[in-house]
Amino acid sequence: MSRIVQKFGGTSVGDVERIKKVAERVKLTAAQGNQVVVVVSARAGITNELLSRARAVCKDPSEREMDMLLAVGEQETIALTAMALHDQGVDAVSFTGAMAGIQTDRAHTKARIVTIDASAVEKQLEAGKVVIVAGFQGINEEGHITTLGRGGSDLSAIALASAVKADKCEIFTDVDGVYTADPRIVGKAQKINEISYDEMLELASSGSKVMQPRSVEFAEKHGVLFEVRSSFNFNRGTVVKAEVPHMEKVVVRGVAVDKDQAKIIVSNILDKPGSAAKVFRALADANIVVDMIVQNVGRNGIANLTFTVPQGDTLKAQKSLEPVLDEIGGGHVAVHEAIAKLSVVGVGMKTHSGVAADLFKGLADASINIDLITTSEIKISVVIELDRADEAARIVHTIFGLDAE
Repeated sequence: MSRIVQKFGGTSVGDVERIKKVAERVKLTAAQGNQVVVVVSARAGITNELLSRARAVCKDPSEREMDMLLAVGEQETIALTAMALHDQGVDAVSFTGAMAGIQTDRAHTKARIVTIDASAVEKQLEAGKVVIVAGFQGINEEGHITTLGRGGSDLSAIALASAVKADKCEIFTDVDGVYTADPRIVGKAQKINEISYDEMLELASSGSKVMQPRSVEFAEKHGVLFEVRSSFNFNRGTVVKAEVPHMEKVVVRGVAVDKDQAKIIVSNILDKPGSAAKVFRALADANIVVDMIVQNVGRNGIANLTFTVPQGDTLKAQKSLEPVLDEIGGGHVAVHEAIAKLSVVGVGMKTHSGVAADLFKGLADASINIDLITTSEIKISVVIELDRADEAARIVHTIFGLDAE
């Protein structure tokens, strides 16, 4: 007997008929003698609908109340999925994140998992039941509902797989696996059969929508091997695993585009020790994730800081920086949203030279200007104009020989 965690995203449970199909798939897995934990997201579009309602009644809703509201989406799905399984003769029980023992820190809307007490889930599994768990949510030490951020159901599934010592974790989505680029942007993108945790993490954090970055990070830390596959067919997907030597033969594994970034420029600040520290401390205290950072060389005692944040955090970033500017002796904050981040990723970059040169030349030949540049051991990211992002992705995909023949 194997213990399997299966996660189904919003499109997989998008309506009643899709939920019935998910139930059929879960039934098949259980009928093979497996213990099954199912993690589900809210139905596609529900979270955005709830967000819209919140902002219709309050321009700046509190994060605690947003968590109370958004948790409703997954709770609808777990109940409907359990009912669909009951109708097909499968004994199933639905659990909220709190009931499943998912304990988080106090940060609302972007909470981090602290620990999981999976004893209640394991008790139901041993009793022969399929356990349906609401993804994306948990409970903090004060007993308040918290949510794990966009894509948080991925994290719920990976964390539960670790907690119940699952033999297998399957992430079901609306695509066949992880591709060398978004097939909707790059028509010649091809599916990757296996990919390392580090490559998957870099692709996810660079704009690939297949997996939430924190879930990949958690999987690597706890050694959870998982497979990304489609809920609409039975094809094999992409296995995400620890790096093995042959992976370095492929220089660039994939290309990602992130159109959800905004560039913030903090200009005319005093060029003195501590200024940057105070700026980024304020952002950290506001729970804002900063990505690319560039500071120019100070002139005449004045410097500029440029960095990127998720577009949804721009207003919060501006508000958090207002008191800091007074504290550091003045300055100005400007936001530019018409940007995109283009990234190339591959563990092979560690042992091959010339990747940056090829990337920059390819973009230059197409007259695509580069605004910001950051690098890591296995990734190069550039900020470019938003309206050239898709074109740039196709150009770079071809340059590095990733096009399907």
